[in-house]
Order: sequence, then structure tokens, then C-alpha cells
Amino acid sequence: MPPLLRYVLLAALLGSGLVLGFGLPVAWYLDRQVRAQFEALSWQIPTRVFARPLVLAPGLPMSAEALQQELAAAAFVAGDGRMPGSYAREGRRWTIATRGFDDVEGPVDPARAEVVLAGGRVTSVRRLDGGGPGFRLDPARIATLYGARQEERELVRLDEMPVLLVAGLQAVEDRNFRHHHGIDPWGVLRAMVVNLREGEVEQGGSTLTQQLVRSLFLSNARTFRRKATEAAYALIIEARFDKRRILETYLNQVYLGQQGAQAVHGVGAAARFWFGREVADLRPHEIALLIGLVQGPSHLDPRRFPDRAKARRDLVLGVFAETGLMSAAERDAARAQPLGVLPRPGLARNRHPAFLDLVRRQLGRDYPAKALTGAGLTIHTTLAPSAQREAEAAVTRTLDALERRDRPSLQAALVLTDAQNGEVRAVVGDRQPSNPAFNRALDARRPVGSLLKPVVYLLALAQPGRWSLASPIDDTPVTVRLANGRDWVPENADGRSHGTLPLQDALAFSYNQATVRLGMEVGPERLAALLDALAEVKAEPNPALILGSVDLSPFAMAQVYQFLASGGRIQPLRAVRGVLAPDGRPLARYDGRKDAAQDGDALAARLVSLALQDAARRGTARALAAGTTGQLAAAGKTGTSNDGRDSWFAGYTGSHLAVAWVGNDQNEATGLFGATGAMRIWQALFTALPSAPLQPGEQGIEWAYVAQGQFATTEAECVGARRYPFVAGFLPTQHLSCVERGLFDFFRFGASTP
Repeated sequence: MPPLLRYVLLAALLGSGLVLGFGLPVAWYLDRQVRAQFEALSWQIPTRVFARPLVLAPGLPMSAEALQQELAAAAFVAGDGRMPGSYAREGRRWTIATRGFDDVEGPVDPARAEVVLAGGRVTSVRRLDGGGPGFRLDPARIATLYGARQEERELVRLDEMPVLLVAGLQAVEDRNFRHHHGIDPWGVLRAMVVNLREGEVEQGGSTLTQQLVRSLFLSNARTFRRKATEAAYALIIEARFDKRRILETYLNQVYLGQQGAQAVHGVGAAARFWFGREVADLRPHEIALLIGLVQGPSHLDPRRFPDRAKARRDLVLGVFAETGLMSAAERDAARAQPLGVLPRPGLARNRHPAFLDLVRRQLGRDYPAKALTGAGLTIHTTLAPSAQREAEAAVTRTLDALERRDRPSLQAALVLTDAQNGEVRAVVGDRQPSNPAFNRALDARRPVGSLLKPVVYLLALAQPGRWSLASPIDDTPVTVRLANGRDWVPENADGRSHGTLPLQDALAFSYNQATVRLGMEVGPERLAALLDALAEVKAEPNPALILGSVDLSPFAMAQVYQFLASGGRIQPLRAVRGVLAPDGRPLARYDGRKDAAQDGDALAARLVSLALQDAARRGTARALAAGTTGQLAAAGKTGTSNDGRDSWFAGYTGSHLAVAWVGNDQNEATGLFGATGAMRIWQALFTALPSAPLQPGEQGIEWAYVAQGQFATTEAECVGARRYPFVAGFLPTQHLSCVERGLFDFFRFGASTP
């Protein structure tokens, strides 16, 4: 045998030995490793937090501005009102097309409706799709709870994706996908020819399988070893898994955008990120843009580089036409369309940190923090985006207006609830609402002062045989002996006493001396017990509690006032409606208590509300009677702690309750009273917030005129007569007629002479 041939055979045998001895074990190892990794592939899906779905119905208080804010928060776009996630407006008439969503009460189908606004409310809702009477907007996404990896992803099955998306991706990125086995040498050559012809990179040389391998398992390093490993992985995946599985995995993994630290992966998340809609609802020119972004989402970012993005999209549309996926006319029509991306990303990491803090705390009993992040859950909350936005603006604008050189730096907090069911609509914990550092709405416990007085009067009015709003009480100096043997002598804020006056005036004008007399009659112990029942407040039952000597948070005070605003029902405030599993199944519902108010509680709460309406008309909160807030017939109470360190206001309408606090973190005097600080925030909020007027109701209430200076009924035409509400059946037993008094005076003093 010739020496050369001998060497060739020896080399061949050696090579075969190396392949058998080394290559096969490596191939076997790689096969096991890749197959195990691919079979066990599971993505970390972020937990998404949503606001409440807005239910549009005739009579709902709603302004055009508020509806626009709700639509913008939920990523609706101005359009024809036919495409899901779009709306059209013509004057007072709105045409809205929703996308549909999974709610805690079950799936909500996409719908179209015509909504008409007039006079600050919804006047009509007409379904345009033949559906039922209800019409709910998709809830806005307000936060995202990521896990260890900051990846935004929404899994979509292959049969849920548009045919054009699936076929178009293959036409642009891997035209021979159905026939190759993981690597495609002919595809590389074809891509080189096309790119040379077009003068730019229109097609890539890597197969979809290779791209998937690189995204899942490898880096983007341009080395021979990485390319060789990529090819080996691709061959193994193609040998072990079918094309459908590979394609579906690719479409859920492909990188398509970035928002800060959040990477957008998969066509499902990308459709919401760029267009605010589900991938199934995308139109051809939008599908072309998504496929075009595969080449480089940062370089082709349509928000930053619209010209680049449009050029790439139009090239993709050309490929669609070239491969028969659309006609030339359809291609030209699609190229004429704008990019259509949302002006802002459709992701929400944490829009409202103070509210989200409350959500986490209320879920904490059932879902520890680690169980929420990256778990793929859907959390439905009670937040109203338009109300939250107006609350934040009211806090910021008001504090900016209150700042002065001789005043310490001010801070504020606000809690807004639905007056009827206890759902929390907005929370502001800092004058910079996006600051998550310290949530004053939940954690700033400050002396509440006069804000507690309505609870004292509530206890008294719950005894209608003893007390009514017309009952006289002395606002004169009072001395209370304390447990330590010292005397407590409270004074009024104005430094004066006001003599004998009705309970209604004592509350409306917030007189301390009269309130202390009343509070000592009902008992500080009962006051402390009621606070515990209403808001789980553990307060010392000492006499100073009557004037609000207890430190509470704005949230706790909102819980106390919810009893009054709801007409005498104990309603734990809640920020969470429910939690859904990744597949849409309900895991937990938080419906809140639906107990009816006891008759006595309802009547006492109604009387306090009437007195607080009087406070807002002519008492300490009389500034509310002017302007827009005057039309709401609100009930309100101011509160100020010693030396003006804390300014409080609690007020409610027929729709909403809001508690606001203004103060200083260093506990310095601000020089603000309840009416000059916190009430201005409340007024700014309710000037913009659509809300129904307060109507306490007449059930169980009987009205009568009371003689001036007497606890006795009289006629309406009598001089000084004043109309008061009473619990039915508990009117004063004495009646003084001004006609009878006139005759008595005639005979006693004689007729006057001309």
C-alpha cells in the first residue's frame, strides 16, 4: 500500500475513533441537555395589576375630561370606534369598542356602544353589537409585579395568532422553515442575494430555530464556538420537537421592545406594548411592523425612529406581496397607513405606588410578596384612573399654592373611596405622587383633632329619646376632673363661649366646650369602643379623646367616615376585587360586606350627615358652598391639631368620600387650619371629579319647626322658627304657637297705643 494512502486510512480511522469515542458521548450529552431544557421550558410571567373596569350606565356622573382620562389610561386610541381598543368622539357622543377581558365575575366579551354625555353625567348608553345592557370598559393596567427577570411576556397559543403573522414571519425570517432541519445553507445564500439586491438587510441567514436557540440558551457573542453550539442545538431541537412547537415557542420568546429595565418578549406582550391590543386584533400593517422589529427593536423603535420603522415595515409588506400573502393593492393600502403605535408604552410598572402599597397589604394575608411577583396572576383592584389622576393633581397644585417662605415644607396625603360600597378609588401618599418612599396615607399617624367630633354626636343622636339636632346644649366654660386629679378646661378655637345653642350649631361650628359636655354625657368609653368597631382603632378612653386626642392615619379616618358616608354601614375599605390565575380562573374574590345598616345606625348617621351639610353651608367648611362644590351638597368636617401642626378635612358626596391631611414631616407648625389647608385639596379634587350630590334621604326622618330659644315645636311663620330633622316619633313634646303667644302678650302687656 502506498505510504500516502496508508496515512489517509490511518487518519480516517483516527478520526472515526475520535468521533465514536468523543463525539458520540458529547452528542448524547448535548441531546439530553437540550431536550431536557426545552421540554422543561417555563417562562416567568409577570403579575399584572389592573384598575377597576368602568361601568358606563345612564345617570353615572361623568365628564368628557374624566372619560377621556379613563380611555387614555386603558390605552384606547382615537379612531373609528370599530376596532377593539378604539373610540370616536363627535361632540357629546362617543363610540367605543372594547377588547374584552377576564374579570373576577367571569369573561367580558368585546363590545361596541354609543355613549352620550350631558350635564356632567351619562345620559344614554346604546349597544351597537346587539349585546346586553351592561357596558364595561377594559380596565387600565396600573402596575406590573416582575420576578427576578424583568421580562414582559404574555403567552399566546399558535392558533390564537393571526395567520398573516405566522406565515409572514416565516416569509421574512426563514422562508424554508417547513423543510430544513435546523440549519439552512441555501437560506443563507438566498438571504445574501436578497440583501445585496435590496441594498440593506432584508432577510437574515439564521433559521428561526437558530434564533430561538440563541435567545433561550446562548449569548450573542460572534465566535466559532458559539455558532457551532447554536447549530448543534438547532439540529437537536428540530430532531426532537415538531415545527409547530418550535414556532409557537419562538413567537412567545422573540425580543420585540424595551421600556427601561423591562424587556418585551413575545408577540402577545409586544401587541399590547406597541398597539394596546391583543395580537389577534392586529391589522396587516401592524403585523408587518412587529415582524420588522425582529431585526432590531432598539434600532427600529417606532416611537424614537419612526422613519426607520416605517421603511422596515414597508419592506416587510413587500415580502408579503412577493410571497403571495397579500395582493399588490393590499400592500399599497397597508403602506399608506400610519405606524399606529401608542404614544406611550402600554406597560405599567407602578403608576400609583401609594395605592399599590395598599393592594400589597390587603393581599398579604393570602399572598406573600414572593407569591405575587412573576407568578402570572391578574389582580383586579378598585382604583379609578381618572379619580387617581385628579387626586394627585389636587394635592400637587394645592401644596404648591400654599408654600410660603415663613412656612415649613408641606406634605400631604389623601384617600378617596366610593361612598356606597367602601371601594378605594384613589390614594396619594406624598406631594410627589410617584415617590414610593413613605406612604403618609397609610403610615402617617397624626392627631386628628375636631375630625373626631361627628362620632361623638353620632353616639348622642343614636339615643333619639334623649338627643336631637335641636336639643339645646351649653357652650360655656367646662371643667373635667381627670384620673390623675388634675382639671382639664378646654377652650373654643375662637377663645369665646357661645351660650346655649342647638346641637346642630355646636357641630357645624365645631365648638369644643359644647362637644366636651356632650361627650362626657355619652361617655369616652363608648367613643373608644365605637372607634374600635368602625376602624379597629385602639384609643385610650380619656376625656381628651372627645376632642380628637388620638393619632390616626388618613386611611383610618376614611374608614371611620365611611360609616357616615354609607348611611350607617360598617364597610371595611378594600382596594382589591379579586385575583385570577394565569389561565383566567378566579382564585380569590374580595366582595366586601353587604350588610344593611341597622335602623338606629342609619338614622343617627343620616342626622350627622345633615348637620355636616350645614357645616359646609354656613359652618367651619362654608367655603365649600361656593363654586362647583356648592352644587354637591357635601357633608364635611374640618380638623386642626394644636398649633396648626396638622390640617384635616373629611367630606363626602352621594358618590365619594375623601379624607385629606396636610402637615409637616418634622411636626412643625404650619399655620394652617382645616379649612385653609386640607379642605382646599378636597375642594380642588371635587371641582374636577364627577360626583353625585349628597341626598341623605328622608326614610325614618320627620321634619318640624322649633321655636327660637325653646325645645318646642312651632309654626313655620313664627319669628325665629327653624326647621330641624328628627327621628320619626321623637319630636319635642311641647308645642308653642306664635299665635297663642301673641294673644298672651296682648293681655299681659296691653295693646300698644299708636
